Amino acid sequence: MCIVVLHGSETWPVTKENEVALHRAEMRMVRCMCGIKPQDRIPSKRLKEILGLDDIISILQQNMLRWYGHVVRKEDNDWVKKCMEYEVVGAMSRGRPKKTWTEIVEKTVRHVN
Repeated sequence: MCIVVLHGSETWPVTKENEVALHRAEMRMVRCMCGIKPQDRIPSKRLKEILGLDDIISILQQNMLRWYGHVVRKEDNDWVKKCMEYEVVGAMSRGRPKKTWTEIVEKTVRHVN
């Protein structure tokens, strides 16, 4: 289930809104697989225990860190590694800039430790 939902997630700069949306979609799928309606009032954690599923956000973080390790181990002249260090030239738009993928990975590394 998570494999399809998280396809290509290694490179997503995930925001809190994305995490909430993924968690809600995951729980809808879990309830559907178990044949449970929200009116049955069974906690989400209990359903995940029954199916033996991990949290979708932790799986997302594992995928991201695995890809990061893959890119870091590449040769310095590899195009994937160069893309990670690429700086966009030109005027910046107004407002706070969006977080980059690298910033998200660094935050995840600090969180996971």
